[in-house]
Amino acid sequence: MSIKEQIFTDLKVAMKAKDRDRLRVLRSLKAKMMEKEIAERKGGEATLTDEQALQVLTKAAKQRKESITQFTDGGRLDLVVNEEMELKIIEAYLPEMMGEEEVRKVIKDKISALGATGSHDMGKVMGPIMGQLKGKADGSLVSRIVKEELEG
Repeated sequence: MSIKEQIFTDLKVAMKAKDRDRLRVLRSLKAKMMEKEIAERKGGEATLTDEQALQVLTKAAKQRKESITQFTDGGRLDLVVNEEMELKIIEAYLPEMMGEEEVRKVIKDKISALGATGSHDMGKVMGPIMGQLKGKADGSLVSRIVKEELEG
């Protein structure tokens, strides 16, 4: 079952269970996926691939994380709780992210394979590494580790 189908199925279950919070998040995800499908259509029929669905989910998770940071900084802990709940629901559909040590190992291997020697090679490393780790690791974590490894 594709990610999109799983979300649509879970949406029906949430409706029947009258789980308002989960229903709200899943409806939002469904709408974002349908928007993405329409954008990809370009005159023909298009269905969302799992990779495209993951892009939608990753973007939604990133938005929730940014909101949590902003609400925390603004002292709005009531809103933080809601965003964290939504993030938890979204993350259930995302593949498990790699840990920092796994990411660091992949980055070290890529740096040595590319022959990168300093911070001036940041762009040379980031392109290929983000392609390799897309959907498997947080972009800000990858960027931080690449910077540390190249400066260290």
